[in-house]
Amino acid sequence: MPNNHSMKISEKKREKIAEQILALLYSKSPQALFTAHIAQEIARDEEFTKKLLLELKNKKLLAEVNKTPKGIDYVRRARWKLSDVSYNTYKQHQI
Repeated sequence: MPNNHSMKISEKKREKIAEQILALLYSKSPQALFTAHIAQEIARDEEFTKKLLLELKNKKLLAEVNKTPKGIDYVRRARWKLSDVSYNTYKQHQI
C-alpha cells in the first residue's frame, strides 16, 4: 500500500493529538522526551509528530531541549517538555 502524505488530518483531530502530546509531557514532567518517544507513545509517525511539536513550541506551549543533561548540544535530536506557563496551566486544571 503506497504511503499517502497528501492525506489531510482535520484541524479538530490535530488539536486532539496536540492535547495528547501535552498530557503525555505533563505526566512525565519535569523529564523531557525525545520526538521519537513521543511519536511512539501517541502512535503517530515522527515527521507528523515533529510538525505538531514545532507548532506547539511556536504557541509557547512547549520548550525544546537542545542539550544533553551534561550540557552537550544534540546534533540531530531534540527533547521536549512543557513550557513553564503550560505546566502551571495544566497543573491548575488537574485540581
